[in-house]
Amino acid sequence: MKATAFIRKSASKNDTNSVATIYFRLRDGKKDIKAASELTINPNHWSSEKQGYKDRVALVHEEKKLALNNEVQNIINLISQEYTPEADSEWLSTLIDKYHHPNRYKTEEEIAAETKPTLLDLFAEFLVKHKLSEVRIKNFRVVQRALARYELYVRATKRGQKGFILDVDLVTPDTLRDMWDFFQNEYQYYELYPSIYEAIPEKRTPQPRSKNTLIDCFSRIRTFFLWCFDNKRTTNRPFDKFPIEECTYGTPYYITLEERDRIFNADLSATPQLAIQRDIFIFQTLIGCRVSDLYRMTKLNVVNEAIEYIPKKTKEGNPVTVRVPLNDKAKEILERYKEYEGKLLPFISEQKYNDAIKKIFKLAGVDRIVTILDPLTHNEIKRPIYEVASSHLARRTFIGNIYKKVKDPNLVSALSGHKEGSKAFRRYRDIDEEMKKDLVKLLD
Repeated sequence: MKATAFIRKSASKNDTNSVATIYFRLRDGKKDIKAASELTINPNHWSSEKQGYKDRVALVHEEKKLALNNEVQNIINLISQEYTPEADSEWLSTLIDKYHHPNRYKTEEEIAAETKPTLLDLFAEFLVKHKLSEVRIKNFRVVQRALARYELYVRATKRGQKGFILDVDLVTPDTLRDMWDFFQNEYQYYELYPSIYEAIPEKRTPQPRSKNTLIDCFSRIRTFFLWCFDNKRTTNRPFDKFPIEECTYGTPYYITLEERDRIFNADLSATPQLAIQRDIFIFQTLIGCRVSDLYRMTKLNVVNEAIEYIPKKTKEGNPVTVRVPLNDKAKEILERYKEYEGKLLPFISEQKYNDAIKKIFKLAGVDRIVTILDPLTHNEIKRPIYEVASSHLARRTFIGNIYKKVKDPNLVSALSGHKEGSKAFRRYRDIDEEMKKDLVKLLD
């Protein structure tokens, strides 16, 4: 079988206005069929040998010549690919017309599929239309980028899936299990498939994800699917047969008031920058806010000898103003920095703040061993507290020490900015040995 292109019209040598239709011919043994296309060319410019423009044609732009030559070759290739022994003139005419007007031959299902939004299109719409705090939007965008990389990963690794696109209607529990495997092992794919991470980068190299992190990621994907279902964007509910476990946390550890005072009174004059960050850490233990809320504070947050703020995490859900009266230590720290302009205190980046906290603990001799849950293995491990200290330890110190005194989660949540009935307080019920001893004494 051989497919070729030809024209039937000739023109005088200086005729630059004539136009000839380009025909296609298919020969296979005794079969010889022809059909016209919608492509045209000046007969003087046609090369039968090249089946396209001659090499040197004056007054015709190179891009125009290249475009027509490509079209001719595309139709020849299409005829060769689609040819069957039953082909006739009508078949050839239809094939060429289909090439020029593909939409005429599409089914309603194909047209609907082309106009249907992809899962990632819907995810972008979800982030705009679903009410989320700024913090949660950032977290959802991490998942959005990971889903986009999963799409590229499937195209690169699964046979026959080069055109793979996530479709909200076609995600199954098996798809979710495959996604889970990708999310869990993504840190290994960074070097194997660098083009994926060049296309959809992250600020830092992918690290191993703990089970809790994976649970958080898939809880967000489930929230997205429920939004799609509630807004009639799909009838698909793949999470009905893909249960997500609860996150597992160890018992919260925090520093005692004695350890806090040891840090507060430590001589850090040799490292003045650490002394400043020590003051900020102690101040955070005295007001109990998250570090994201602390870093947004200015002197305007000090109102009638108290700190007032709306927690960023719950700001858009059910905004409540948290008011924490300042004790003498907190007032003393603010007095030290009353001349500082801008933010409430001399904040540095959160990462540098966390690094400084570890150094401060070690210099202050706060080094007792604590039991923590390894996030990757979920095994208990023992570590000096200065190795695991961070800004969130300040918040836990505030909550733990107050909870130890009043044992009322609703009172503590009024100061800490937790939602009423927050699951976080379940963990604090196990933290105090003295509380346990008090209970046992009830049996005397």
